Amino acid sequence: MLDSVLVWFRRDLRASDHAALCEGLRRARRVYCAFIFDSEILDALPARTDRRVEFIRESLVELETALRQRGGALIVRHAWATSEIPRLASELGVTAVFTNRDYEPQAKTRDATVAAALGTLGIGFESFKDQAIFDGPEVLTQAGRPCTVFTPYKNTWLKRLTDDDLAQHATENGRLVSSPCATGVPSLEEIGFCPTDLHQVGIVPGMSGARRLVDDFRKRIACYREQRDYPAIKGVSYLSVHLRFGTVSIRELVSLALANGAMAGVEGAATWLSELIWRDFYFMILDRFPHVVENSFKPEYDKVVWEQGEHAERLFAAWCEARTGYPLVDAAMRQLNSTGFMHNRLRMVVASFLSKDLGIDWRRGEAWFARQLNDFDLSANNGGWQWAASSGCDAQPYFRIFNPVTQSGRFDPDGRFIRRYLPELASVPNKFIHAPWRMNAAEQSACGVIVGRDTPTPLVEHGEARRLTLARYAVVKRAAAA
Repeated sequence: MLDSVLVWFRRDLRASDHAALCEGLRRARRVYCAFIFDSEILDALPARTDRRVEFIRESLVELETALRQRGGALIVRHAWATSEIPRLASELGVTAVFTNRDYEPQAKTRDATVAAALGTLGIGFESFKDQAIFDGPEVLTQAGRPCTVFTPYKNTWLKRLTDDDLAQHATENGRLVSSPCATGVPSLEEIGFCPTDLHQVGIVPGMSGARRLVDDFRKRIACYREQRDYPAIKGVSYLSVHLRFGTVSIRELVSLALANGAMAGVEGAATWLSELIWRDFYFMILDRFPHVVENSFKPEYDKVVWEQGEHAERLFAAWCEARTGYPLVDAAMRQLNSTGFMHNRLRMVVASFLSKDLGIDWRRGEAWFARQLNDFDLSANNGGWQWAASSGCDAQPYFRIFNPVTQSGRFDPDGRFIRRYLPELASVPNKFIHAPWRMNAAEQSACGVIVGRDTPTPLVEHGEARRLTLARYAVVKRAAAA
């Protein structure tokens, strides 16, 4: 039995089913808890108003209350984690620091630095699997290598799954202790940030916000498969930001899928489970193949020559600012820029449009999403963008190019989503809502929407853009044949 342990919270802001907290309470006589607003991360953010920071801050308030109700407290500091965790551990006189694993390269480097610094002080450092069902070498091919194709990965994942993998990490027993260091959660202003419109865009932070969404989704999971691709319908779970910051446990969500018939072939639950497995898959790819952060998973795709120069800059700016002239693309980008959320189907559409219609390097789109998304997660964001650009593992073939008009007509047939985010198109008839430029002059005048005045002229013609993309990606075909 250890004398005392410091549990370091990061992207796991809950008091229940928490691996590191469970291990601390099981193995130590006294458990302290801490969270660091890491200056290394916060100082790199482009703006001092960031919904993610406010989400974390409000979730910490709820977590701190939960810990105090059990006799503990949450020590919150604003500093560089690499120096503050060793300093705090020494100040508290703990035997070890426990935390949950993070798979991002920068986080792994940070943890190695912290572990080394603690080691010089004679303090241990242990990390635990918490945000994934399986990690490291737990899901491998028969040859003992990481699975880089999703379906075999999923099949192995499902075969390996047991009740033990979903067992909750109990946090009810053991002794949480407080400390004079625990002086409450600082305000946003105290860490250099300003309040945002977090609640106005419908986000309720913390464990209570996650619980509300889980309870709501439980009633709708049966319809998930048939409704998830339609952005005008309440078909998805909206839990992504809570998964990102760990205000809900992945084990609880997988258990929810199983309880609703995922293994028995019930389509809604089975599809939801598959999406959760994709999440594990992308964690694994980032963990085992960290080169994807800067480069294509498939090296031959780094030979693709993207558009450059002033023209490319104008195209990229128009995409970012929702001025492409393609209503579904522009509505999706307005949703992202105004709320920090984008429906998953639309993420695929706009990513394909940027890389394969406009010929812009997928990394630029990935970086824009990283800046805008409330639920930004490096593994999923990188995986999604590389999937759309065909450069990733198990990605769509390079010759599969989404037609934005076809996608619009299929997944927003009545233009409800488009009109919600592009109210200037409200009077456009359904017949033309997906492609207003197809109206003749009289039809434009009749509905009061003039293309080029009230709505942008399309940046590119999709058929011609597709031809150019196939030529651009020919370098990949040649590399494969060599």
